[in-house]
Amino acid sequence: MYAPERQQEILRLARDGGRVDVLSLAEEFQVTAETIRRDLKTLDRAGLVRRVHGGAIPAGRLDFEPDLAERESTSADEKDRIARAALAELPGDGTVILDAGSTVSRLAGALPLEATLTVVTHSLPIAARLADHPGIQLHLVGGRVRHRTRAAVDAWALRAYGEIRADVLFIAANGFSADYGLTTPDLAEAAVKRAALHAARRVVLLADSSKSGQEHFARFGDLCDVDLLITDRGLSPEDAASVERGGTEVLCV
Repeated sequence: MYAPERQQEILRLARDGGRVDVLSLAEEFQVTAETIRRDLKTLDRAGLVRRVHGGAIPAGRLDFEPDLAERESTSADEKDRIARAALAELPGDGTVILDAGSTVSRLAGALPLEATLTVVTHSLPIAARLADHPGIQLHLVGGRVRHRTRAAVDAWALRAYGEIRADVLFIAANGFSADYGLTTPDLAEAAVKRAALHAARRVVLLADSSKSGQEHFARFGDLCDVDLLITDRGLSPEDAASVERGGTEVLCV
């Protein structure tokens, strides 16, 4: 099979399935992963797909949103390092908001038993992780639960965040960049994230480097709303410098 034929078939698979991944394509077409990456790069330059971590999605699919299982398994090592680094940003004995997100969930799982905090979250998985923690006063924000993320959204959640003031918010994003700010695929989820941004004195963004430069449908803030970005070493020095020029500190771990 010639490269143009393979690329046409890759495009068909992406449109039919909503996304394609490098390793599966390499196995299907019996070529190397590097060959598939070159194919995706060609299709990306042609404006037919958008490259994402580990694969690609059809152009225009700004609403693409991986499910919880996929998010938990993607960039797992990087997310673990980010979560451990975020422990240093916890207040000594204060209030934190934990946003819905796989890296933030890892932070919740890493909280030491001796930690004494008030934690507010609209994420059911995070609440479940912290329900038996002896030193945590847990407040679960209610609302309509989105099946894809297990996060509460809509009026109840927005009202709850409008009534509190926390020391630190640990927030997640599906995409971030100096140009487009903070984005996520769902408008309802974006509204809750925006409300949480306004409910905290300090904002820490936990996002692996694959989210850098990604733009999704719903925008919920600017990078200047973030005090600290904790990410992995995959973030290029140029992108880190671009973020820092807006006033956000960057920590790569």
